[in-house]
Amino acid sequence: MNDTKFQIDQKIVYPSHGVGIITDVFEKAFRGEPMLYYKIYIESSDMIVMVPVEKAEELGIRAVVSAEEAQQALDLLSDDFEPITSDWKLRYQMNLDLLKKGTIADIARIVRCLYNRSKVKELPILERKLYDSAKQLLIDEISLSMKKNEKEIESAVHTKLEPPGAAPKVKRVIEDLDDEDDDLMSDMDSDASPRRAADDDDSDDDEDSADDGGDDFDDGDDF
Repeated sequence: MNDTKFQIDQKIVYPSHGVGIITDVFEKAFRGEPMLYYKIYIESSDMIVMVPVEKAEELGIRAVVSAEEAQQALDLLSDDFEPITSDWKLRYQMNLDLLKKGTIADIARIVRCLYNRSKVKELPILERKLYDSAKQLLIDEISLSMKKNEKEIESAVHTKLEPPGAAPKVKRVIEDLDDEDDDLMSDMDSDASPRRAADDDDSDDDEDSADDGGDDFDDGDDF
């Protein structure tokens, strides 16, 4: 098991779940064949997730970034950016695709985009959930990387997003015919988590979860 990319007790980032720690690397039979798994504890949700080692990279699981990269992501929050589409479904999918890539810079771009869009119009339910998840993930990783408490990083994130006395970052909005008046979509999906971070996989048969504090065998189908 020494040839695995991540080792036991290593802190990692699983973009579709949060910052976690590898608690075990073990073998489990899948369709009669042995398969190596990471057991990951996600502190923010008090959840344990089992991920096939061979799928970890595909799911965006990566090591926590350096303090320098964390600072760059923090600075990115105040950078100029492209105009934002008013079609929330298109915007949601674009940001979800960024989350799947899972880099800290991509997560910062999601936070920047949705924060500034929220200053124009209230976000639909799914986008609000995506924003909250991305923001918390960003705060968790930066605080871990820079060895600072979460409150301090949360304050720094807010200051970067909205510097005192600065003009709004949103220059203009690209108007689409399909605007956020389509609230039915939000209502239909209000009970669905935005945690849909990877393509469906035929290892669904291997999922084994419990409602309270249970273990999830994650084939990448949950965000």
